[in-house]
Amino acid sequence: MGIQISAAARARMQEFLSRQPAAVGIRFGIKRSGCSGFGYSIDMASEVAESDAVFEQDGLRIVVDRKSLPLVDGTWIDFQRDGLNAAFVFSNPNATGGCGCGSSFTVDGG
Repeated sequence: MGIQISAAARARMQEFLSRQPAAVGIRFGIKRSGCSGFGYSIDMASEVAESDAVFEQDGLRIVVDRKSLPLVDGTWIDFQRDGLNAAFVFSNPNATGGCGCGSSFTVDGG
């Protein structure tokens, strides 16, 4: 399946990467967080480990560690602005529930 990103998310990620020329791409994954169990993590990737999966879309590399991959495979990442607020928005087919505030998600067996 892989990770897919919208044009708006790609532009925002490329903006971040332009400020960090040593980065090899964007690292996307999960962390234990919130009341539902998992939160998304987006950061600069300084390296690609042998155990990482790499997805490339329109010249942008998305690096995902193998532990996170089963929980985020197939995720669509968008970037949305609402007034003064701006955030990445995730549509994850693996998520089976989420908290009321939308900051964390759960998966079956997670």
